[in-house]
Amino acid sequence: MFIPTGIMVILAIVLTGVAYAKGQHPYGMKLAFGMTLEILPLLIFAFIVAGMVQVLLPGEALAKWIGETSGMRGIWIGTVAGALAPGGPYVSLPIAAGLIRSGAGAGTMVAFLTGWSLWAVNRLPMEVGILGWRLTLIRFLSVLIFPPLAGVFAQFLAKVIT
Repeated sequence: MFIPTGIMVILAIVLTGVAYAKGQHPYGMKLAFGMTLEILPLLIFAFIVAGMVQVLLPGEALAKWIGETSGMRGIWIGTVAGALAPGGPYVSLPIAAGLIRSGAGAGTMVAFLTGWSLWAVNRLPMEVGILGWRLTLIRFLSVLIFPPLAGVFAQFLAKVIT
């Protein structure tokens, strides 16, 4: 976390300096503070969920269902759980991090994140409303195979890279 944090610090300083030179820094800071107030409660509760997942899920059951040796069962569980996961990255990424720390397999978590990103069941009604059923169906069917496929590939890479 040190390197990404350092990059964000440098980027924030540079952009604040540019905004200062243009006299826009007070407005930029006001927007940043407003976004922080909007997102902070969600972040706090997402990290609480991630922490509780780590302490409440029994290690043996987790290993059996979504661990490195769970195979396709874990990948399908990850895919469907990701597709059903509510919220954006502020919710899903901490949950995935908590599951990884609890022993979830790389393939399962890649399938989870890919399912969350590509299948996103909670987003489908909005897609149908805005894009229409035809384009939504085409989009969904065109990405249907990717979450489990990504999970299988990640599982392979995890064995090779280890």
